[in-house]
Amino acid sequence: MAAYRLIGYENRRLKAREFDDDTRDAGEIGAGHSVTALYELVPPGPAKRGTAPATLKYQTRRQTKASPDLMTVKVRYKPPTASTSRLIEVPLIGPRLDRASPQLQFASAVAAFGLLLRGSSYKGDATYERVLELAEAGKGRDERGYRAEFIRLVKTAKALSVVDAGSNPGEGR
Repeated sequence: MAAYRLIGYENRRLKAREFDDDTRDAGEIGAGHSVTALYELVPPGPAKRGTAPATLKYQTRRQTKASPDLMTVKVRYKPPTASTSRLIEVPLIGPRLDRASPQLQFASAVAAFGLLLRGSSYKGDATYERVLELAEAGKGRDERGYRAEFIRLVKTAKALSVVDAGSNPGEGR
């Protein structure tokens, strides 16, 4: 990857050299809790934005190394009785989003919807139609109806965006 960007945690951004510093607050997750973090990945090429790490595993400053890995995820954790953190590194070989788990597809739909609502410069080619496709693919059993409610909200926002844009009702954005 040429660069990456953590979506939705802008207020917890660290410089690469701060990752190993246990005195830096990067957002803690308590024992027994979980969090989903979504990253925008920018493949090598002319368009570069986001953050490239100072120490690169897959490339030198001038050349990208061939690898079957999509990326390596690094997470630091501190056992309850420890005073220093430990590092976990896991290389990932990533599927395309349309082959991802329903949970990841749904989470991606939620993130893309947020980018659309904010008019974010990072929305890329996200559209309400694509958000709906991902949300429907990731709806799953939805025992409490929360995902169905999200899909209804996206459809409402899409309809309102068409009205606001003065477009034809079938066009969407």
